[in-house]
Amino acid sequence: MKMNKPIAGYHILMILSAVDGKFTVQEDLVIEKWLAKEFPLRVRLDRETEILSRLKEDEYMIHFQKCMTDFYEDSTEEERNELIDYAIKLAKADKRITPEENIFINELFNEWTETSIE
Repeated sequence: MKMNKPIAGYHILMILSAVDGKFTVQEDLVIEKWLAKEFPLRVRLDRETEILSRLKEDEYMIHFQKCMTDFYEDSTEEERNELIDYAIKLAKADKRITPEENIFINELFNEWTETSIE
């Protein structure tokens, strides 16, 4: 099932926050800031959190790529660049970008920047 742009973006950020095996308050603040911008009204994300919590580590990249596709289809280049900026802020939030975070950020950057150049 296709996700709408804000939900796909939320999944992207949440997976990115999970790939290093720890979730920090600083990461939560970055996600909260993005959510406040994307969802001006309070939104319940219980269903989304449940979906994400059921993912196994080896499923992260496949789900991440699906979310990237869904987000891409409903977004402008500016919106994609903004989400990439949030992804980088999220990875840097705990003062260290792990190799796992780097892989996912590179996936996002390479897919979206190469696709928009074509």
